[in-house]
Amino acid sequence: VNETRLNEDLECWEVLAEPIQTVMRRYGIPEPYEKLKEFTRGRAVTKESIRDFVQGLELPGEAKAYLLNLAPHTYVGRAAELARAIDSFVIQ
Repeated sequence: VNETRLNEDLECWEVLAEPIQTVMRRYGIPEPYEKLKEFTRGRAVTKESIRDFVQGLELPGEAKAYLLNLAPHTYVGRAAELARAIDSFVIQ
């Protein structure tokens, strides 16, 4: 196992576009997909650029804090929920 390569793969900050978009939708920010697309298109997405993007959003403090604490190597989204759903589907 090439741990260095695995760690590099886990540093894909673009992964956080999904939870950012979800939170933007929750708080009624218009066109979240388009805003993220504009933000990410043609540029490297880094921890710093994600931080700057989130800081610029009109969100409540707790929502910003949630997003700023996310990291690509720990974010799993709905994976656990979906895995349980598949498990119950297979058992039937």
